[in-house]
Amino acid sequence: MSFWRAIEKPIVGLSPMDGITDASFRRVTAALGGPDVIFTEFVSVETASFAPHAMLRDLDYSEIERPIVAQIYGRSPEMFYKVAHIVCELGFDGLDINMGCPAKNVAQRGSGAALIEKPDLARSIVRAAIEGVRHWSEGQTLEAIGIDSDLVAAIDRAARMRGGAAAASRRRAIPVSVKTRIGYDRVVVEDWVRHLLEERPAVISLHGRTLKQGYSGEADWGAIARAVAAARGSGTLILGNGDVKDLNDAARRIRETGVDGVLLGRAAQGNPWIFRAKRELKRAMREGERTPVVPAEPTLEERFRAMLDHSRDFERRRGVTAFAAMRKHLAWYCRSCPGAARLRARLVQVASAAEVAACLDDYLAGLDRAAGETLAVARG
Repeated sequence: MSFWRAIEKPIVGLSPMDGITDASFRRVTAALGGPDVIFTEFVSVETASFAPHAMLRDLDYSEIERPIVAQIYGRSPEMFYKVAHIVCELGFDGLDINMGCPAKNVAQRGSGAALIEKPDLARSIVRAAIEGVRHWSEGQTLEAIGIDSDLVAAIDRAARMRGGAAAASRRRAIPVSVKTRIGYDRVVVEDWVRHLLEERPAVISLHGRTLKQGYSGEADWGAIARAVAAARGSGTLILGNGDVKDLNDAARRIRETGVDGVLLGRAAQGNPWIFRAKRELKRAMREGERTPVVPAEPTLEERFRAMLDHSRDFERRRGVTAFAAMRKHLAWYCRSCPGAARLRARLVQVASAAEVAACLDDYLAGLDRAAGETLAVARG
């Protein structure tokens, strides 16, 4: 049985976000929040040919993230077929095809959301990925599909480090899903979803905006509701995505549209704890309650511990030279801190985990001094 079917509904997952949901972010979110399912950042299928070691770096994951789904993108069915084998060999629980990215450098090359304009090619890609998974599960080797021996050895090493070796020995087929949008320059969600359903993906996740909208305007959850109706009876789950602010907002969207679950993206930035109350949400919906879910807010100590853990893990994986990419995460963590603006101004300049630790120590010392001064005034 697909792991998707084993998750208690509604599904509450972490949405893939380019440049954000890297291995460190996902590990921290899994540890502190525990979403039902986690996706990697999208990885180009072309990197299997011209940058295989970068591909393996981007497909790094930790066991705590399971179920973990590898998201890939591109426009070549042949490369999807090959990379599906690699994803299986690495031990992922699922494979997701990105047909929703609106970025120019992706869409102008015919990938991501541009595939909405090429439905026949989109179907060929889904079919190729599913065939790749099936053929791997039936015993086809990486060497048999022309994967270079050095890359095969690197994949084998990575699989053994990341839990994939056991999966490879079982040769179990993994589910293939699609993440997409409600249209290209106009809403065509019913026709588009029906087209994808011809290939019987396990899940279709829908962001409620068109490619032309990008991330502007409001997500159209009415269009997502129509997709749910179009998919009814197909066996494919429909997940909604876009502008979900918290779990109470998620509950409202689920009730209004009938989706099988939601993916949270921007709401989880700097807030891995947002998923902690998902069990309460499921219970409330199961019992028909409409009482707001009130998750416990992390303490300042928990927030700072997460910032340090995240920073150290990022530095370990990517090195000090890449640490600038960590700064946006640090800024997001600051949102609920007293004097957040001053703290954020310092954190967006740090260049290592050690500097993060020093910055937080200075901040806490300043809070102690301020508390002491307040106490002295009160006593005086």
